[in-house]
Amino acid sequence: MTLARMAVLAAAFMAAAAATQPSVNAEATEKVALRIVIDGAIGPASARQLNEALAKAAERHAEAVVLEIDTPGGLVTSMREMIADILASPVPVIGYVAPAGAHAASAGTYILYATHVAAMAPGTNLGAATPVELGGLPSLPGGDEKDKGDQKSDQKNATGPPAGDAMMTKVTNDAVALIRSLAELRGRNADWGEKAVREAASLSANAALQAHVVDLVARDTAELLQLADGRTVEVAGKQQVLATRGLAVETLDPGWLIQLLAVITDPNIAVVLMLAGVYGLVFEFTSPGAVAPGVIGTICLLLGLYALNLLPISYAGFALMLLGIAFLVIEAFNPTVVLGLGGVAAFLLGAAMLLKVEGPGFEMSWALIAAAAALTLGLALLAGSYLWRARRSLPRVGAKAMHGQPARILDWSGSEGHVLAQGERWRAKADEPLAPGDSVEVADVRDLVLTVRRRNNGARQ
Repeated sequence: MTLARMAVLAAAFMAAAAATQPSVNAEATEKVALRIVIDGAIGPASARQLNEALAKAAERHAEAVVLEIDTPGGLVTSMREMIADILASPVPVIGYVAPAGAHAASAGTYILYATHVAAMAPGTNLGAATPVELGGLPSLPGGDEKDKGDQKSDQKNATGPPAGDAMMTKVTNDAVALIRSLAELRGRNADWGEKAVREAASLSANAALQAHVVDLVARDTAELLQLADGRTVEVAGKQQVLATRGLAVETLDPGWLIQLLAVITDPNIAVVLMLAGVYGLVFEFTSPGAVAPGVIGTICLLLGLYALNLLPISYAGFALMLLGIAFLVIEAFNPTVVLGLGGVAAFLLGAAMLLKVEGPGFEMSWALIAAAAALTLGLALLAGSYLWRARRSLPRVGAKAMHGQPARILDWSGSEGHVLAQGERWRAKADEPLAPGDSVEVADVRDLVLTVRRRNNGARQ
């Protein structure tokens, strides 16, 4: 009986395993294309979003990753991280400038050049990939003939950075080398890529297709996958034929951490977080036990420091901003004109120097910086005025507040006795004879003993 029951159980188990096996295999072999959307400035959040998406695509053995781009540009450091991830990806990446009206400007152009298949939707454009100067001033696309005479003859008479600007020359030449290397790797128009860098040239979707800058023009993702099917691309050093026709498309939305990163890595938000953190800690130190300002201030300060750590900041500018805030805090507790003006000047100079290289979407807002400086100075002046007024006013508590206060003799013997002052019984002494009921006033307080003297010519109450 036992053997029969065991045989039945074994048969049931094998039947269940056989029933579930097809669904597992079907799930494992299901072909899918993962889609991610980069909408906005290229920054640390964009780089992390792409990195995580490519890792997930490799883990799931996806047929392709559709990178939908709509960006005005961004930070060079983040752009290079994204390019490195695309070049090292074991899954083909299809760059797609979409929807209609979108653009892949500046850093977006380099990223599109790096993708295995480059595509655009009708009504989109790309280009304007000229680097940005230190301090955030855009390089001038033109120049007079005297400036052009100093350019090398192999630049094909293209305009470039102003003569004598060695730093911008190096940055521009490095950008040209990058985009040409990507164009040569993917078999695209390298000359136009150099023109986009040196002259900030731009192209529409159809013009880009005719100039061999992109490979496809597609109205939507479904058409894009259909047109990309059968193309041979080089993925991680190996030739691979794309099989994208009819693939199911799954969109990977950024997680909450990436969304938070996108917010706090805005340099203006990072500066606001820093200010909130500093003032939260100042309020906590000046009012111990409040707790909330200290907790909120610490969180804001750490978030601001984390955000600034991800951005290409100038530590000299950051130090000047902190020095300016310190001067203004000292000004609030020890009012002087010099510290207040010096704090504002240091804060503004530090804000101007904060970012080493600014990109679209990462510019410092002078309206915000000026408002923050004005608010900081206003708070310092307000606190200083209250402090100055408190110093000039008469004391209200403590020994000094007792000076001149009226008192009445309760009992007296020789030069000592007890008096009633401010509703309390005090020990007192005097240098003149007194009697119970005399009206006196407090001349001094020492060791909880009042020194009193006659008041109103010693008249009794």
